[in-house]
Amino acid sequence: MAKLYMPAQSGIYTAYMAQTQRRRLYSGILLLVFVLLLISSFQIAESRNAGGFISGLPQILDFPAGLVSEAWERIDRMPGHLATVFPSLVETINIAAASTLIGAAGGIVLALLSTRGLALWPRLIPLFRRTMDILRALPEIVIALVLIFILGGGPVPAMIAIALHTAGALGKLFSEVAENADLKPVEGLASVGAGWFQRMWLGVMPQVSPNFLSYGLLRFEINIRASAILGFVGAGGIGYDLRNTMTWGQGRFDQAAAIFILLFVTIVVVDQISSHYRNKISAVEH
Repeated sequence: MAKLYMPAQSGIYTAYMAQTQRRRLYSGILLLVFVLLLISSFQIAESRNAGGFISGLPQILDFPAGLVSEAWERIDRMPGHLATVFPSLVETINIAAASTLIGAAGGIVLALLSTRGLALWPRLIPLFRRTMDILRALPEIVIALVLIFILGGGPVPAMIAIALHTAGALGKLFSEVAENADLKPVEGLASVGAGWFQRMWLGVMPQVSPNFLSYGLLRFEINIRASAILGFVGAGGIGYDLRNTMTWGQGRFDQAAAIFILLFVTIVVVDQISSHYRNKISAVEH
């Protein structure tokens, strides 16, 4: 009986190996194309760069060395510098917190409106999904530059830019969580005449809120970094102070070192606190 199945098994094995070889061939071609594009892009960038990347490699450590040496020589001024830039750090954290809350609220709405079985208008699910794709595709710095041109510099453009990007990113994550929600509570609420908002609030949110909160805390960490980066384009916060100190160059490297230290410590502390609460949420779920 075993011999009767040998030709069929052999044919399946041959087809599998042929398919595997084709995948390897396609992967190799894609890798080759990627390498060629990378080399071409590097050559174009090198030709348009004023200094040149290769020629500048020997000086790559000059800035960190100057920063550390100047900060060490003026170590006695470090507490004063930390106290001076601390209000800017608070502004950066406020930008990140406000944008995370606003973006998370928008992400929840987009997620529920784009999830099959939960959407208020099922025919508009593709529209809401494409909206999230667009919000995720646009970098925060691009949105911030446009808003700064319209509204002027300050924390408001940064908050709006980060909130829009956060809504798209969290909306995608939230929709994946909502798709796994049990629909029986929703159907039960619908059978007694509950409206869409009541079905979502009472039937879906209790199931998905732990995951929503976990993703929101993770996004808050990311938004702190994003708000610091946006300060370089005039969006306020500690990034704006860092840009000013680095623009002046030598003579103010000790202030730049203080900003780096404060930003690094803040990110580490927020990461540890956020990880602690995310672990507690995971423990409660299980």
